[in-house]
Amino acid sequence: MRRAAPGSCGWILSRSPVFVAAALGFVASAAAQDLAVVRVNTFPVAGYAPMWLGMETGIFAGRGIRIALQFTANSDSQREGLAQGSFDVAHSAVDNAVAMVETAHEDVIIVTGGDDGMNEFVVRPEIASLADIRGKSLLVDAPNTAYGLMARKILKNAGLVDGRDYALKPVGGTPLRLAGLLQGPDNAAAMLNPPYSFAAKDKGLKSLGNAVELLGPYQAGGAFVMRKWARANGGLLERYIAATIESVRAALDPANRARVISLIATRLKQDPKVAEITYATLVGPHGLARDAKFDMEGFKAVLALRAEIEGQWGGRAPAPDRYVDLGYYERALKLVGDRR
Repeated sequence: MRRAAPGSCGWILSRSPVFVAAALGFVASAAAQDLAVVRVNTFPVAGYAPMWLGMETGIFAGRGIRIALQFTANSDSQREGLAQGSFDVAHSAVDNAVAMVETAHEDVIIVTGGDDGMNEFVVRPEIASLADIRGKSLLVDAPNTAYGLMARKILKNAGLVDGRDYALKPVGGTPLRLAGLLQGPDNAAAMLNPPYSFAAKDKGLKSLGNAVELLGPYQAGGAFVMRKWARANGGLLERYIAATIESVRAALDPANRARVISLIATRLKQDPKVAEITYATLVGPHGLARDAKFDMEGFKAVLALRAEIEGQWGGRAPAPDRYVDLGYYERALKLVGDRR
């Protein structure tokens, strides 16, 4: 190869492979430093496998973003952390955003959808029906949000009322609820989603039904942020959502099946067989929402459930506009191209 003048790029590339690697490493390091950091908080569940795929394959980096990812043990700590500015974006059941607005009076907005929760009502092996939960405990993350409300509604439909017929036991996120179910017969039931719902069955527990099939449409997983942060970082948020959409598309692409299964198994420390079954759920009818689309009808059901079970708003659900701002999502969708 003909050498260029010393100090030029051509001269560097004409040197030995060690010099080439060092030069490319320097460029990659510099590029990484130029990425905008978005601090993201999620639960350790399979619904966020698209994010891990997007981080690993450079989808977020392609939008100029580096994710600083952290897992939360429970929704209380997640809500507190978002309000305190410990991170920028929360991903979990969007009813947590409603709780932040209504109980903590925080100015939070939901900006994407994600999934319907993929929850199953899981019980110990000796529980033959919902009636058998009488006198025992229902394990929840928090009793007054999201999947805790769903579980209470399922039991209410069976004639069981918390505090009278069974006890509510807040223990934290999905892995902790599974661990609680395995501890003893008093912990009778819990809502679990993949991969823990499948791991539970593998350990001898059983499901009494899919939550959406038992209750109807429900907008569960999504992203929410402080409104002030969104206004100050609108372009960054739109790029983040664009990369999220692209990551969901990649996760649903059959060509990436093996890679997503591997991510679920390694990041969540699950048996590969459980990870494989989990992937089938992610791409199924109760799995990931295409393009992380927000289900407005499902969200109205979220509000109706809160009104009924918690008695909020005098038992009458409000309009959803106060909690949702999909303008960022719509602009992000234009960045990647709308496939709807």
